[in-house]
Amino acid sequence: MQETLAGLGPAGEGTDPDLPLHAVTFVVVDLETTGGAPDGGGITEIGAVKVRGGEELGVLGTLVNPGQPIPAFITVLTGITEAMLLPAPPIEAVLPSFLEFLADAVLVAHNAPYDVGFLKAACAKHGHRWPNPRVLDTAALARRVLTRDEVPNRKLGTLAAYFRTATQPNHRALDDARATVDVLHGLIGRLGGHRVHTLGEAIEFARAVTPTQRRKRYLADGLPKAPGVYIFRAADDRPLYVGTSGDIATRVRSYFTAAEKRARMSEMLAAAERVEAVECAHPLEAEVRELRLIAAHAPPYNRRSKFPERMLWLKLTDGPYPRLSVVREIGPADVAYLGPFGSRRAAELAAAGFHDALPLRQCTHRLSLRTVTPACALAELGRCPAPCEHRITPEEYDHRAAAPFRSATAADPQPVVDALLARIEALAGAQRYEEAAVVRARLAAVLRATVRMQRLAGLTRIAELAAAHPAPGGGWQLALVRHGRLAGAGVSPPGVHPRPTLQVIRATAETVSPGHGPVPAATAEETERILSWLERPETRLVESSAGWSSPVAGAARFRALLTKADQAVSAQLSTERP
Repeated sequence: MQETLAGLGPAGEGTDPDLPLHAVTFVVVDLETTGGAPDGGGITEIGAVKVRGGEELGVLGTLVNPGQPIPAFITVLTGITEAMLLPAPPIEAVLPSFLEFLADAVLVAHNAPYDVGFLKAACAKHGHRWPNPRVLDTAALARRVLTRDEVPNRKLGTLAAYFRTATQPNHRALDDARATVDVLHGLIGRLGGHRVHTLGEAIEFARAVTPTQRRKRYLADGLPKAPGVYIFRAADDRPLYVGTSGDIATRVRSYFTAAEKRARMSEMLAAAERVEAVECAHPLEAEVRELRLIAAHAPPYNRRSKFPERMLWLKLTDGPYPRLSVVREIGPADVAYLGPFGSRRAAELAAAGFHDALPLRQCTHRLSLRTVTPACALAELGRCPAPCEHRITPEEYDHRAAAPFRSATAADPQPVVDALLARIEALAGAQRYEEAAVVRARLAAVLRATVRMQRLAGLTRIAELAAAHPAPGGGWQLALVRHGRLAGAGVSPPGVHPRPTLQVIRATAETVSPGHGPVPAATAEETERILSWLERPETRLVESSAGWSSPVAGAARFRALLTKADQAVSAQLSTERP
C-alpha cells in the first residue's frame, strides 16, 4: 500500500452544498473487482486521489485480496492475477485507511453507483459505518454537459481521449482514478456556462432534470436562507403558486432538481418568470401568511386552502319545530350550529348522524302551531315525531330533539354518542354490518366536527394571548394571538429578556375585533395552525386576557373513540378499493 497525504484542509469543507466547486475537496475513487454482485467482498484493487482546486492533495492505492478466485476474463481485462493478490491485505484491513482518507470529502467516481455499492457492502459486512458522503458521478455529469456531437458515448476511455487526460485509463484502479480526476476537471470547466458554480448545483445538475428546470434555475438566485413565504409569479405578475419553508432559498432550489417530479409543478415552472420572497419572523408566521396569500389570490397551482369562504355550517333553524340546515354563513341570531365544514358532503354526513340519534324533523316545510301539515313517510316509519301533525308539543320537541343538539355542539355530546353507539350495536347484532358501518361513519363525522369546533372556540373567545417558543439558535419565537388570529410575531435575541420584544410586537400588532362563532376573525385553518403551535410541549403561555379552557364534559373526551372510528372507516375503504 502506498499513501501520500499533504496539504489537507479542514475536515468537512466538502459537505457544504453551497461551497464553490474550486473549494471542494474531492476524493476520486476507482475499484477493480472480480465482477460479481456487491456482497461485501470481490474488490481486488482500490485507487483514490484527493484533489481540491486542481491540486492533488493525496493518493491511496492498494491491491486487495478478495479471498476468492479471479475469473480468467477479469485477469485478461485488468492484468491482475491471483499471484499478485495473494500477499495483498484483505478488504477488512484496507477499509479503515480508506475511510480515513475519504473523511468528509465528496466522493467522485465514474458510474458511481457501482463503486459505492461495493464499498457500502464491504462496510456493512465488516462492521464499519458508511459515512454517506455526497457523491458526484462523472458519467452522469458528462451526459448532461457533453452532446452526442462531441462524444459518441460516456465511457471513461472516450472522455479521457476527449479531454486529453495526462493518464490514460487501463482498467487499473489508480490509473483510472487519475484519468477520472482530469475528466472531472474538464467537466467542471464546462459547468459555468450552465450556471452551475457550487457543489449542490453540480450534484443536482448531474441528475435527470427537465430542460425547463435547467433553464429556469436562475429564479432561485438571491433568495434568503430564512423562514418565510415564496411566491412564483407569471409574466403579468399573477401569483402561480405560494409555498412556505423554514429556508426559502433551499426550498425554492428544490423545484429545479430531479426530486421534483410533479407534472403540475413542471407546468407551473414553465409559466413562472420570477420568485418573490416574504421573510417572516418564524415558521408559524410563515404558515399563516401562506394561508392568507392563498386565500386572497387563489393561485392556480395550489390545491389546498384556496377557498376558505366556501366553508359550510350545520345550524338549527328558528321556529317552534326547528330542523337542521346546511348554510354558508351564521349570524349573531344563530345560537345552535356546528362547523365549519370543508364540504357539503361532510356537513350532510354529520347531519345524518344527528338524525340517527335525535328525533329531529327532516322535512323542509315551515311548520305552524295553528295549521296541520300532512305527515311524510318518516313519521309512518316511526323515525319522526310528526310535529307537522302536532303529535308532539313544541316543549317536548325541544327537550327531545333540539336541546340535545345544542348541548352536543356547545358542551356535552354524550346523549348523541350513546344513541349512535346503541344503533351500531343493534345493527351489528342483527348482522347488518354494512348499515352499522354507515352509522359508524356518521358518528365519526359528528365527533370530528364537535371536537374541532369546541377546540377552536376555546381559543377564539380569548381577546389576546401571548406565547413563546424556543428559537433554534437561542432566544424566543413570540406570537400575539387575538381572537384566534395571529396579530403579531417576532423573535427576541438570545441572552435578552423577551418582554421588550413582546411590547414592541403588541404596539405594532393588528387590531382584531371580536365576532360571532368559533372562528370570528380568521379562517379555521389559520386558527388550527396556531393551536398546533400553542399545544407543543416547548411552547410557553406568557399572558392571556382570559382563561383558555374547554368544557369539562365536552367532546374532547371522545378523541379516543373518534380515532378508533376513523381507523375503522379507513380500514373499510382500503378493503373496498380494487
